[in-house]
Amino acid sequence: MNPATIVLKNGKDHSLRRRHPWVFSGAIARVKGGDPHEGDPVRVEAANGELLGVGHFSGGGSIAVRMLDFGQNAALPTADYWEEKLGNAYQLRQRLGLTGTADTNVFRLVHAEGDGLPGLIIDVYGDVAVVQAHSVGMYRARPEIAAALRAVFGDKLRAIYDKSAETVPGNAVPDARNGYLFGESSGAEHVVSENGHQFAVDWETGQKTGFFIDQRDNRALLARYSPGRRVLNTFCYTGGFSVYALEAGAELVHSVDSSKKAIALTERNAELSHHADRHAAYPDDVLGFLKNHSAEYDLLVLDPPAFAKHMGARHAALMGYKRLNAAGIAHLAPGGLLFTFSCSQVVSPELFEGAVLAAAIEAGRPARILHRLTQPADHPVSLFHPEGAYLKGLVLAVE
Repeated sequence: MNPATIVLKNGKDHSLRRRHPWVFSGAIARVKGGDPHEGDPVRVEAANGELLGVGHFSGGGSIAVRMLDFGQNAALPTADYWEEKLGNAYQLRQRLGLTGTADTNVFRLVHAEGDGLPGLIIDVYGDVAVVQAHSVGMYRARPEIAAALRAVFGDKLRAIYDKSAETVPGNAVPDARNGYLFGESSGAEHVVSENGHQFAVDWETGQKTGFFIDQRDNRALLARYSPGRRVLNTFCYTGGFSVYALEAGAELVHSVDSSKKAIALTERNAELSHHADRHAAYPDDVLGFLKNHSAEYDLLVLDPPAFAKHMGARHAALMGYKRLNAAGIAHLAPGGLLFTFSCSQVVSPELFEGAVLAAAIEAGRPARILHRLTQPADHPVSLFHPEGAYLKGLVLAVE
């Protein structure tokens, strides 16, 4: 069956010629060759009939097509396409030194647009790959993606788990279920290594794909400042920052998260670090904890989930970041360090920094920026898609 062709309005082809991977619904003039369904592969043409590329059709939102290939020679994905794309992504991670080492066996293999595969996330935990589709097109391509993973990894891969039920558009795939595309559960605890630190990972029932890989470099930076300090790690999830601080020689580490399951994982990971005697975990709302506890800390981590999923929520998010950071700064001892983050894509680094500035003014504490932080190299940002730079952070020295 021949794919439908999306024809753009006159003058609306400039972004695709610059290889931006999104076609917005307002740029479409008409459709040739039938009405595509959500997730169908489609061709995209300029108003003059020139082929600009191919992609997956998304009929339910402002982004109408997510591009998979560009130019007049673009072709619809085949088995070779998936294997080449995943092979290229794996080779990059090899060059980054993230594969084949005893110290680190957890990394992001595919970071959506950053690896030329919009709507697809793949994280690797030792001998298991976790696939997460954020578009119907990628969800429907899971068998081909799984086959390509097996071809690229060979016997290094024991299992492939699909964790797409929470991320694929529910109105288009109402019966989506998580499960194994290859292999099966071992039934045992799965422990991975990151920079020599051990973590138990639960990809089947945990948040995201099971672990926040994007904070790896920032956790390593925190370890440099942790020796002898009293550390508070809020929104701790599985305790990544807590473990790094403990193993670096922090005097004590307190971890806070509203999820009791997250706290249980944090406590388990503290045990794996063999320093649980210097750790305490609190299942509590972070703002509530900060309000009800008077203790001062030398180093404090604020790493909340995304406060804004869309532009309409951005102002409320900025107010939320201000309140949270003001509360955090109030718990820092003089000379303390604040590691503060935002993973809200619609909040720019400049806006986030402004919210933190407002918090410092409200708290009445002088502060200096020591570091501006971002996501690690296995979460690359396409030069043609700057929207992929979602994680931003600051390290402040607070007087």
